[in-house]
Amino acid sequence: MQKTSTKTLYDYWNSIRGSRSAPERKDIDPTQIRSALANTFILELDESDKFSFRLAGSHLCTSYCRELKGRSFSALWHERDGDAMDTLIRAVTEDHAVALVTFQGTTALHTKVNFETILMPLRHNGSTHTRLLGAMTALDEPYWLGVQPIMEQRITGLRLIWPDDIALEDKVREVATNVGSDVTYASHTAPSAMPATVFGRTARRYAHLAVIDGGRQ
Repeated sequence: MQKTSTKTLYDYWNSIRGSRSAPERKDIDPTQIRSALANTFILELDESDKFSFRLAGSHLCTSYCRELKGRSFSALWHERDGDAMDTLIRAVTEDHAVALVTFQGTTALHTKVNFETILMPLRHNGSTHTRLLGAMTALDEPYWLGVQPIMEQRITGLRLIWPDDIALEDKVREVATNVGSDVTYASHTAPSAMPATVFGRTARRYAHLAVIDGGRQ
């Protein structure tokens, strides 16, 4: 996690969930995360079974030069990344992982800026399938950010984290997949992963992602 807002929200989420896999929406106290609020968002499952912004912080809306409330989160991503994002969201909502994503946003004038995004499971009426808590923060802030809207964004890296596993054994694993360019992903292994071979190394499957044991080489 490179940005303070990302770490602040993750630490708060982790503290209020206690021994649960995810906190309830009503557990969140905005006054406890003031420094991260402008970059924080909540997603909700919409009628098309995709996720849309229920709430979005002011800095986040400024980066896109528009109000994001009610707009599709899924539609922000380049089509090549659709399957990867769907897999990530299922890992968060169903398996209660935390997803950390970096991506490059491009404007109509082809200027570019890099962002960091975190997605965490959130309970609503006892279920984790309809709400997500997250933050999205520019890694750098060029002078034009907030004037030229982000029109396209492509994943440059991702990591899936199982918080309880980290506390127990601090294992990091490599995930390799191809979603249109040479992008390497990092993830903790899901228990249901199946054997496979990727780049000549033993791996296991998590949905369509291949998880390679052993950490960075």
